[in-house]
Amino acid sequence: MATINFLYRSTKDKANLHLRLLYRFNDIDFVIGANTEFQVSKDYWNNQHKQRVFKKTNNTDELNKIQGIKEIQNDTDKELNNIENHILNAFNIVNPDEVNKDWLQTQINNYYNPPKEAEALPTELLKYFDYFIEVKKNEISNGTYKKYNVTKHLLERYQKTKDNQIKIIDVNDKFKNDFENYCLKNNYALSTISKDLKTIKTVCNHAKHNGIKTSHQLDRIKTPQHKTEKIYLTFEELTKIENIDKRRLNDNYDNAKDWLIISCYTGQRISDFMRFDKSMIRYEKNKQGISKPFIEFTQVKTNKVMIVALHPKVMEILEKRNDEFPKPISDPKYNLYIKEVCRIAGLTDKIKGSKLTDINKEDETEKKAKNKDEVKQFRKEVGMFKKCELVTSHIGRRSFATNFYGTIPTTYLINVTGHSTEAMFLNYLGKSNKDLAMEITNYF
Repeated sequence: MATINFLYRSTKDKANLHLRLLYRFNDIDFVIGANTEFQVSKDYWNNQHKQRVFKKTNNTDELNKIQGIKEIQNDTDKELNNIENHILNAFNIVNPDEVNKDWLQTQINNYYNPPKEAEALPTELLKYFDYFIEVKKNEISNGTYKKYNVTKHLLERYQKTKDNQIKIIDVNDKFKNDFENYCLKNNYALSTISKDLKTIKTVCNHAKHNGIKTSHQLDRIKTPQHKTEKIYLTFEELTKIENIDKRRLNDNYDNAKDWLIISCYTGQRISDFMRFDKSMIRYEKNKQGISKPFIEFTQVKTNKVMIVALHPKVMEILEKRNDEFPKPISDPKYNLYIKEVCRIAGLTDKIKGSKLTDINKEDETEKKAKNKDEVKQFRKEVGMFKKCELVTSHIGRRSFATNFYGTIPTTYLINVTGHSTEAMFLNYLGKSNKDLAMEITNYF
């Protein structure tokens, strides 16, 4: 059992009272002290606080003085009782091993400045989505942050078709089916729908871990992967690109062409290779004593430190450019330029694939009549297109992985691409069990 005492320990005429906590634990007596913020005079505490019997008098001044002392006593007793109860209540719910001077001072501080109760987390899906993004923004890459916002904006458009606010607990089989129907009606690709549903499930599971009630069907919502065409540049096509007559390329296209070749021989994302700089290059000697070039950098998406051997094709470009990498350019311009480079290289055969199309595309007259601030909406259109039209910044990474698969051990390839597991790498390449079984026959 614990008890509380209050002491006046200052030499000043006025001071804050000192609180002393006394308790016994494991047959050991403990005494811990800390200062309160309750101030009294030294004279009152030593001479008047404990005085409960006063000399009878009919003198008005004396009676007023006694009444004043009693009022101070009542106020003091009330405040000290409140402090005592606060400390004892806190003591009764804590492990005595955790009690020390800092703990006691914290409880006193909490008495005067009670911790604010945490704001209740939102149960509406969109409001919680905002909370989720805010919490995660310092933990995720810029690309993931953008993807989360894309899904949120889709949800906002979907919400406008509903009479009531969608709550987290509403994310169930019925929601999944209705959301899918809405997306299909608005020409979203199946793979996009699955990715958005997966993100919505992630948000709901985050809410679940924070104590918000979710549907018992949440875990049963499946987000199947839909097969998409894996577009890459073969070695033969890369040779065509390398051999483009320089007179057919302006400086922008030539710059983009070199970046494209570099990406196809380093296997990195545009967020990484577009940052390449000669200061990242270092040389190491192999077992034969031959000096080999490497580039060291940290991947933006995964935050992994990468050390990648530089292919002779990359070194040829650096040599051509006086040991400098091509000039960095923005993602949109790069995507635009490499399409044109591939067209000039003759990569115009039609193949199956998908590309982004403006679903609100209009003629010039209609465009002028529209609000200039209206946001364009793009959807993936699946069909037969010229290969050059399907080329994007990611093609370099996929080309590297696909072209060297089977000739360079998978373990080494994974080390370059940064995939966490071989299964993830094979899924990235689109290798099925049948493909793997067929490759094994090469060893029989």
